[in-house]
Amino acid sequence: MDLQDIFISNLKLIRKSKNITQEKLAEMCNTDTAYIGQIETKKRFPRINFIEKIAEALDVDAYLLFKNKSEESSKQKHRIDELKSELFNLIDDDIESFLRKHCK
Repeated sequence: MDLQDIFISNLKLIRKSKNITQEKLAEMCNTDTAYIGQIETKKRFPRINFIEKIAEALDVDAYLLFKNKSEESSKQKHRIDELKSELFNLIDDDIESFLRKHCK
């Protein structure tokens, strides 16, 4: 997924999560609805100053429109799996220790 795809995905996700239509976003950014549609379908890409307008309209920091959430959640999942494994090993060690102590 390239940076433009990440931007488009985040734009749609954030816009929809805030119940903002393309029409409303266009109005908030003082542009045409068609332009927002073209951005969201990868036909056009906005300039930096317009990205800032979009971010302001959506009430988010502009960098969040470019943040790769799938990569982040993949790292989080990996870390969770590591922690699970560590916990299971600790529990297993405790069970073995308990059994050795009480089952002689």
